[in-house]
Amino acid sequence: MRHLRLEKKGLRGLAIAESFKQNSEKSILAGIVMRRDFMIDGFVLGTATLSGNDATDEIIRMYEKLARPDISYVLISGIIISMYNMVDIKKIHEKLQLPVIGVTYQDSAGIETAIKKHFSDPAEKIEEYKKLGQRDKITLKTSHDIFVRKEGCTLSETTQLLNTLTIQGSLPEPIRVAQLLAKTLLKN
Repeated sequence: MRHLRLEKKGLRGLAIAESFKQNSEKSILAGIVMRRDFMIDGFVLGTATLSGNDATDEIIRMYEKLARPDISYVLISGIIISMYNMVDIKKIHEKLQLPVIGVTYQDSAGIETAIKKHFSDPAEKIEEYKKLGQRDKITLKTSHDIFVRKEGCTLSETTQLLNTLTIQGSLPEPIRVAQLLAKTLLKN
């Protein structure tokens, strides 16, 4: 299993973000490989079904498509993506043997109520949501709060990494670029 080597200038991570339209069946997942010094050196694309349960497996496939043993961690924008498609970071960590960090930007109070409104039989999705585990709140050096779920790294390592990757606001730069790519692809 690889560990975060935060002292490495060339530390590479795979950041994944999504974009979708409400009337679509699939969302676009865009992944970028970015070094800690903000050099981009790879892209990968995937899709996830809206309201489905395929996001976790698709993220694993995206990593495997890259065939890049130099990637040291996976950073995901959101744990509940594509209209309640849950990302199981524990499964991703166990399969890839890499630290995995899921980042969200607001408190998720009321998510179970939202799931009940969205699904006619919400029991399975609510159970899936409960398995995601606790989130930790981090205040970044930019004074913005974010929430993380992590596997394979400590909260201290996660905080240090995200502070290194966040230039302004609450979006770590690799996620910001991945979101721009996903939104651009959605428009075309």
